[in-house]
Amino acid sequence: MHVLVVGGGIGGLTAALALERHGHTVTVAEQSGVISEVGAGLQLSPNAMKVLNALGVSARVMRDAFRPQTAEMRWGRSGMRVFTIPLRKAAVNRWGAEYIHIHRADLIDALKEELLARAPDALRLGHRFERYENRGDKIVAHFVGGETIEADVLVGADGVHSAVRAQMLGPDAPRFTGCVAWRATAPVTALGDNVPPSTACVWVGPRRHAVTYLLRRGSLANFVGVVEQREPGEESWTATGAKEQALADFRRWHPSVLSIIEAAETMNRWPLFDRMPLSRWSDGRAVLLGDACHPMLPFLAQGAAMGIEDAWALAACLTANADVPAALAAYEARRKPRTSRVQAGARANAKVFHRGDPFSRFGTYVPMWAAGKAAPGFVHGRTDWIYSHDETST
Repeated sequence: MHVLVVGGGIGGLTAALALERHGHTVTVAEQSGVISEVGAGLQLSPNAMKVLNALGVSARVMRDAFRPQTAEMRWGRSGMRVFTIPLRKAAVNRWGAEYIHIHRADLIDALKEELLARAPDALRLGHRFERYENRGDKIVAHFVGGETIEADVLVGADGVHSAVRAQMLGPDAPRFTGCVAWRATAPVTALGDNVPPSTACVWVGPRRHAVTYLLRRGSLANFVGVVEQREPGEESWTATGAKEQALADFRRWHPSVLSIIEAAETMNRWPLFDRMPLSRWSDGRAVLLGDACHPMLPFLAQGAAMGIEDAWALAACLTANADVPAALAAYEARRKPRTSRVQAGARANAKVFHRGDPFSRFGTYVPMWAAGKAAPGFVHGRTDWIYSHDETST
């Protein structure tokens, strides 16, 4: 069948590859005039890598990735280690695939290159989606400027502000979580002696936390900082005075954190909004995928991974059942319980990272320290349900 994917981001391109792999004809309509990605780095855990392996794209993805040896937690100000556990060996031996850090732009490039190698005419750039229309055994997408595309299925992979979702379910009112997030990157050559650890490192502190890791084979340092705040404030990738505000938010923190902020050319900032699971993911022959239907808070690093898993599941369901509405219902039934659980887990993790008073910090982090020393497998066990999952074998 012919499947139209609205959105050329990580979820949309992965969906296109999965659909093509399962024998479908695919068109990707992207509103921008170029397939690119703003932002910084992301973590791809073994559950996501299993899908990329099955799609035959992992070699391209790994070209500029960084593979951390360990995962650790540190105090934000002192840098003292709370715990450290093996990650690279555990990823392959325990969870069945690599755990990597990759720049979003590098991942987008790898997915795009693979898609164009397999389906050179699949991309339609400069197509801003306007609305869809179910017409019996077809669906028609209307774009700004009057162009239309007819397909058997339309996939809304157009992100957290999805126009497909807005038509399907009406305008929503996301809840501000009380947190804002910063993202930045800096060349390690600009950091002197303050290069962050070559690990997946969480730095914790009262009402805020940071995550640092390396990208592009270790040449680029990535920073994500989340701070509790009463008002969401301006949402902008280049807000005036952003660097000064970020430095104030992490005042007196460890130099490995502050040095990335100081050396960054751009500080990306956005409020974090949360959405409860949707009542439904499809309407006739239109269906949602990734952030369009289950946006993730960043506290489990699973946003991209859930969209990648969705992509395989959707292609598999459409291949197994020629009745499109039934296939889309099967896809939702297969994916919704897992994505809802991951959403809830990410929501809960914010409280773990932001312990404010000394008693709660002691009660949370001392057991983590003990477990990291005596039983790293126990710490690994907390994420087995996420990382061990293999959507390609479901």
